[in-house]
Amino acid sequence: MAERERPSSPPTISEVAAAAGVGRASAARTLGGYGYVSPELRERVLAAAEELGYRANALARSMSTGITHTLGVIVADIGNPFFAGVVRGISDTSRERGFDTIVLSTHESLDEEIAAMNVLIDKRVDGVIVASAAVERADVAHLTAAIEHGIPVVLVDREVSHLDLDAVVIDNREAAREAVDSLIRAGHTRIGFVWGPTTDTRPATRRELLAAAAKNLWTDAERLRGYLDALDDAGIPFDPDLVMVGVKTEERAIDEVARMLALPDRPTAVFCTETDAMTGSLRAIRAAGLAYPGDVSLIGFDDSSWAAVMDPPLTMIAQPMHELGETAAATLLALIDGEPTTRSRHTLETTLVSRASVAPPGGARR
Repeated sequence: MAERERPSSPPTISEVAAAAGVGRASAARTLGGYGYVSPELRERVLAAAEELGYRANALARSMSTGITHTLGVIVADIGNPFFAGVVRGISDTSRERGFDTIVLSTHESLDEEIAAMNVLIDKRVDGVIVASAAVERADVAHLTAAIEHGIPVVLVDREVSHLDLDAVVIDNREAAREAVDSLIRAGHTRIGFVWGPTTDTRPATRRELLAAAAKNLWTDAERLRGYLDALDDAGIPFDPDLVMVGVKTEERAIDEVARMLALPDRPTAVFCTETDAMTGSLRAIRAAGLAYPGDVSLIGFDDSSWAAVMDPPLTMIAQPMHELGETAAATLLALIDGEPTTRSRHTLETTLVSRASVAPPGGARR
């Protein structure tokens, strides 16, 4: 049996230098992207490298230059269309600058987020964009650790108290206020809020409710404040029975909306602040033998193609997902480049997309 030919080893810098007729140091500077090389010499080295099939050793280059041309991205759930859109914006922007992107998903777990950050620090990424689950002061050690390693950090979608970092967000409070105000203008005064504080005990007062919400994600608390703002503006009293509490899952949303719909004075409208909150609300409405918008009007967060093809189509708040990612990446790249900047919040606008899921409450069955 004929002996198999062993695969040839990859070409080396020395072989590229010999093929180009230049010294090894000149070839190394050209292929490593550092130091001065004349245009004529650079063209010869790159042509030889392409002919030989030379592939740069990115790890070795990063060790010599301190730059990996890699960004780390940590999001709560890459399967969520919102975060997928944000990551696409980050990737598109970073690719234009010659940066690769490493994406890690944490399932909204702070422990997984800490582990993800440790991975990115070990891989010596040049910067990190993170949608953090950190809430308490004790939760931010992994973020400060990255900064102490010389890795700039930019927050996206959420702010984190106790840290002075650039953040790219939307005005969650105003977006929620606008959505609830549109329900009030349609004639609704009994409006349910789905995706409230993760507490087992239902807060009895507005102050207790906000205190409980402050222990949750910044986005959740801001959207609840917007809901309460709209009620206050219209002089509608806050009713704790119309706010979901407990774990944030679709199953819990189903149970909580079912509870609201069984009240003697049930809600005629529901405001949902997450996709799972909306799907849970829809299931609960159907299980109660009701329909939207004739019995219950609906508004949700994070517009998507499925919301537009529902029958009737759903009124939704559209977030600028791609723009959030683009802005976060541009902000991080500016920090990596050492451009003089001041820490700031970059707030992007949302759009309330009005469809057919909101109607006056006159036809609701009491």
